[in-house]
Amino acid sequence: MMGGESITPRIATADYPVQARGPIGKRISKIYKERIEHFYRPGQWEKQNLLAMMYEGVASGPPHVKLWTWPAPDLTRPTFEEAMKGEYRPAQVGERFGPSWATHWFRIVIRVPKELTGKKDLEFQWDSNSEGMVWSEDGKPLQGLTGGGERVEWILPESFRDGEEHTFYIEMACNSMFGNPAGGDTIQPPDPNKTFQLAKADICAVNMDARQLWIDSWIIGDAAREFPEDSWEQHEALNVVTDIIDAFSLGDPESIKKGRKIAQRFIGSKVDSAKVYDSDTTPEVFGIGHCHIDTCWLWPWAETKRKVARSWLNQCDLMDRYPEHNFACSQAQQFKWLKQYYPSAFDRVKEKVKEGRFHPIGGSWIEHDTNLPSGESLVRQFLYGQRFFESHFGERSRTFWLPDTFGYSSQLPQLCRLAGMDRFLTQKLSWNNINNFPHTTFNWVALDGSQVICHMPPSETYTAEAEFGDVKRSITQHKSMDQDHTSLLIFGKGDGGGGPTWQHIEKLRRFRGISDKVGRLPRLHMGNTVDDFFDKLQKKAGSLVTWYGELYFELHRGTYTTQAKNKLNNRRSELMLRDIELLATIASIRHSSYSYPKEDLDFMWEAVLLCQFHDCLPGSCIEMCYDDSDELYAEVFERGKKLFKQLYELFGISEVQPTTAEGAVALNTLPWHRKEIVELAGGGAGVACGSGNLVHVKRFKQSSHSDKAVTVKETRKGVFVLQNDQLTVQVEKGCITSLFDRKAGREVIAKGGKANHLVIFDDKPLYWQAWDVEVYHLDTRKEVPYGETEILEDTDHRVSVVTTARISDESSIKTVLSLSAAFEGQQSYVECTATVDWHETMKFLKVEFPVEVRNTEASYETQYGLVRRPTHYNTTWDMAKFEVCCHKFADLSEYGYGVSILNDCKYGFATCGNLMRLSLLRSPKAPDAHADMGQHTIRWAILPHQGSLGPTTVRAGHNFNSPMKVVSPGQAFDATSLSTHPVKLEGDKSLVLDCVKRGEDDEDVSRDSNIPRRKGKSVIIRIYESLGGRSSGTVTTTWNVDKVFKTNALEDDGDSVDIKDGNFSVTLRPFEVATYRLQL
Repeated sequence: MMGGESITPRIATADYPVQARGPIGKRISKIYKERIEHFYRPGQWEKQNLLAMMYEGVASGPPHVKLWTWPAPDLTRPTFEEAMKGEYRPAQVGERFGPSWATHWFRIVIRVPKELTGKKDLEFQWDSNSEGMVWSEDGKPLQGLTGGGERVEWILPESFRDGEEHTFYIEMACNSMFGNPAGGDTIQPPDPNKTFQLAKADICAVNMDARQLWIDSWIIGDAAREFPEDSWEQHEALNVVTDIIDAFSLGDPESIKKGRKIAQRFIGSKVDSAKVYDSDTTPEVFGIGHCHIDTCWLWPWAETKRKVARSWLNQCDLMDRYPEHNFACSQAQQFKWLKQYYPSAFDRVKEKVKEGRFHPIGGSWIEHDTNLPSGESLVRQFLYGQRFFESHFGERSRTFWLPDTFGYSSQLPQLCRLAGMDRFLTQKLSWNNINNFPHTTFNWVALDGSQVICHMPPSETYTAEAEFGDVKRSITQHKSMDQDHTSLLIFGKGDGGGGPTWQHIEKLRRFRGISDKVGRLPRLHMGNTVDDFFDKLQKKAGSLVTWYGELYFELHRGTYTTQAKNKLNNRRSELMLRDIELLATIASIRHSSYSYPKEDLDFMWEAVLLCQFHDCLPGSCIEMCYDDSDELYAEVFERGKKLFKQLYELFGISEVQPTTAEGAVALNTLPWHRKEIVELAGGGAGVACGSGNLVHVKRFKQSSHSDKAVTVKETRKGVFVLQNDQLTVQVEKGCITSLFDRKAGREVIAKGGKANHLVIFDDKPLYWQAWDVEVYHLDTRKEVPYGETEILEDTDHRVSVVTTARISDESSIKTVLSLSAAFEGQQSYVECTATVDWHETMKFLKVEFPVEVRNTEASYETQYGLVRRPTHYNTTWDMAKFEVCCHKFADLSEYGYGVSILNDCKYGFATCGNLMRLSLLRSPKAPDAHADMGQHTIRWAILPHQGSLGPTTVRAGHNFNSPMKVVSPGQAFDATSLSTHPVKLEGDKSLVLDCVKRGEDDEDVSRDSNIPRRKGKSVIIRIYESLGGRSSGTVTTTWNVDKVFKTNALEDDGDSVDIKDGNFSVTLRPFEVATYRLQL
C-alpha cells in the first residue's frame, strides 16, 4: 500500500452466526454404510422400509386369480398341445409340487380388479421356487420364469385391463436354475424327491417410482461402500444415499419422488432411459448381454431345450423395453432346438437378429471342449455351426465365443482362421489356481503361426450380475492397459440360463450416470456389439502382446479322465465317421445308384458334436446326462452299422469272418501302406499287407529258419521272457522289469524300474470332484500289488502273459501283456489289454513307465500336431502341468532314441523326469455318484523307437486306434473299387491325409436350400503336417478331377491348384492344416 491511503474495514457477513448453534459431530462412516441396505433389502425392516411401498395394490386368489393344475405323467415334458388334453384340478398358493424333474401345467384365469385397471404398471407375479414358462391361451410361449424371488414377473397385456376374465398357462418345471442338487451344495448328485412350493400368484400394480428408487439406492449405496474413503466421490455417495433414506416417509409417495430427485445429485438425470448413453464422453467398458446355457450339466438335454426358450424369450422382451440392450448368444445346436420345439419363439429371435439386437455368435455347434475332440471334430464344430448361422441368419460369426471351457488347444487359432473367425473370447483361465495368466487382450498364436485376437474380460466372469464391482474390476484387473485399456463386460445370469434381467440393465444405466456425473467409476457403454468391440481392438493388433501355443488351464485336470465310457464312445465315433465318409465318398463317385448318406452323416456328426459339450465329454455332468449320451451314441453306432452294411453290399464284401487267409481281405481306411497280423475266425491268423482300402490277407508263415517268430518262456519261477526279432521283454508279477531293444542294443526301462506298473492315488480335490485332481494327490501314490503271472497265449504269431491284481476289496484288474511277431522295417511294440472291475471312491488309477530316456520336454499328440511340455518342475508354470492332455500317444525322446506310449481311449497323461504315466480311471462322487463304476477295457502299448519322435509314432498311433478289419469277398466282389487308394498322398511322411469326404454344397449332397449349391461332384480332402516341419508331397487321384482349389475349413474356394495327370503338389508349413476341394 501507498502511504496516506485510507482503509475501509471489512464487516463480517451477516449469514455466518457469531454463536455456534450446537455440537455437530463427524459422521461415523462405518455405521452409516451399514445402515444403507436396511433401506431396501428384505428382513426385519421390510414392512417399514422402501419395500413396503413397492406396490400400489395387489390382488390374490379367487375371484381375481383362479388356478387349476395337471401333473404330466412319469417325468415327461409334454408339449402345449398334449398338456391341453390333461385333466386339471383346482390348485392354490401354498401347495407343493414334485418330485424332481416333474412337470406341472397350470391353467390361470385372472380378472384385474376395477381398482387396479387404471394403474400404469401391472404385472402377474408367480413364484413356484422353480423354473417355468408363461404360455398364451393359444399356445405361444411368452416368457420364462426363474423362481426363488428372481424373474417372477410377467407384464400383463393391455387387453387384460378390461375387467373381464383372461386365461393363460404356466408350465412349471420341478427344478431350479441349477437342477436339483441334494443338500444345498450345487454339484452334489440330484435329490430325486424334491418338491417346490407355490409361494405367489398375484396381480400386482407396481409403484415404478419406488422400484426405480430401489435401484438408485442400491447403486449409490454400492458407491458409498466400494469407492475408497480417501475420495470425495465416496463421501458424496454416502451423503446422497443418507439424504435419500432420511427423506423417506412410509406411506408418502412424494417422499419417494423426493428421494429420486436427491439421487440425481450422484447419478444424473438421464438414468430412466437409454439417453444416459448419449453423452459424448469416451467409454472404457462395453456391456453385452449374454446367457450361458450349459447344454447339459446339472440337468439333462431335455431341460436345456426348455431353458433355451425361457431364456431367449426373456431377452426378446427386454429388447422391446430397453433399446440399448444387445444380446450375444452362442451354440447353433440350441438355435436348432428352438426352431424344432418352439417355432414361434425362433421366429421372434429371427426378428431380433434382423434388427441387429440379438447376435448369434461363436461359430460352433455347441460350446465344446477343445482338449479331447479330434482335429476333425473341431473342424466340424465350426463347419456345422457356421453353416447353421449362415443358413438361418444370413451371416457367419467372426468371433469364436468359448467362455467356460477347461483349457484351449494350441491349434484353435489356426482352425478359427480357417473357419472365418479372427477373434476369440474366453475367461476361464481366470480360474487358474496356481499361476495368474498375465494378459487381458493379446494375439494368440497357434502351432502353425496363425493368430487371433483374444480378449479375456477382466471382470473375470461371463455371468456378471452387473454389480458395482464388475464395472470397477473391468479396469482395475485389466492386465493389458499399456496396449489397450478397454474391455467387455458380459452380464446376465448363466450356466443354468436366464440371461440379463431388467435389474441388470437398470443398474448399468446408473453406472454410466455416475461416471458422467461424478467420475471415478469406469465409463460403461451399452448398445454396441461384440464385433464393434473387436473392430476397435483390431486396429491395435500390431501392438498387442503374443501368447504362443496352448492356453493350458491350471484347474479341472481330472476332466481328461472322468467318465471313461463317454470318452471311449467319442474316440470310437470319430474314427467310425472318418471311415464311413471315406467309403461313402468312393461309393458315391463309382456307383451312380448310391447316394451319399448326408442325412445320416449329419445326424451322426451333430450327435457326436453335441456330446463334445464342455461338461459332457469332460465328464462333469450328472448321471442323467450320461444316460442320454449313452442312448445317443448307441443310435450313432446303429446308424453307422447300417451304413457299413450298405457299403459292404455295394462293394461285394461281407462282415462274415473267414476261417482261412485264402478267403479273406482286410479293410484299411488309413492312407498308407500297412502290414499287420489279423485274427481269423476259429483262432488262426493272417498277415494283411498292402496300400489300398482293401488289402490281401496271406497265411501267417514262420520265417525260413526253424525258430518261432515270437516266443514266451518262464525263465525262473514267476519270471517270463517274451521275445521277437526286435524286442526282448521280461515280465514279473505283471510288470515289465526289462524291455531290451535288440536292434538298437539298448535297455528301454530305467535301471531298477518297473513298467506297466499300476499305481493308485487318493483323489480328493479342494471342491470340484469330477473336474479336479490336485497336485497333492501325487503325494499319496501307492502300488497296486499284482498277483502271479501266467502264460495265456503261445501261438506262432503272438504270445501273451496274464496277471490279475486286487486293487481293493471292491475292485480288480486283469492285464494281458502281448508281443506279436515282428516285421522287417516296421517297429514292434508291447501291447497291454487291461480289464478293470472298478468300484472305488475318490481314487485315481494310473499305469507307470520309467524309461531310460532323458529330456526336459515330452511330446503329446494334440489335434493336428504335437504339444511339447516340461518334464520338470523348475517353475510354478512347469509344475502346474503335472497332469496334461494327450490323444493317441505321448512320447519322450532324446537324441537318437525315444519311447512312445500309445492308447486307444485315454486322454490324461504326465511325464515327470523319465517317468511316463498314463491315467486310467477316476472315481469322483459328484455330480455323478456312480461315475466310472463298473467294467472297463483299456488298451495301451509301449513303442520304443530309434531316432527322435517321427512318423513311426504318428502312424503307429493311427494304426493302433484303427486296426484293419477282416472281411470276406462275396460273389459280387468288386476288387477294383477298393484295391488302391483313389486319392493318395506321397512325399514327406510327416504329412497325414486325415479326411476324405464329399463337398457340403454339392448338388447331390446338400440338404440346405438356403446356401447356394455347386453343380457337379467334388471331394474334400484334409491334410495336416504332424511333426512340426515344412513338408511337401504329391496328391495322386484316380478320379477324373477337373480342378483343384485350396479351401478353408468351410469349403470356400481359395487359390486354384495346378493339377496334371491326376497329380498336384502340396507344401505345408509346420503343423499346418490344409483343405483341398477336388472338382470332378
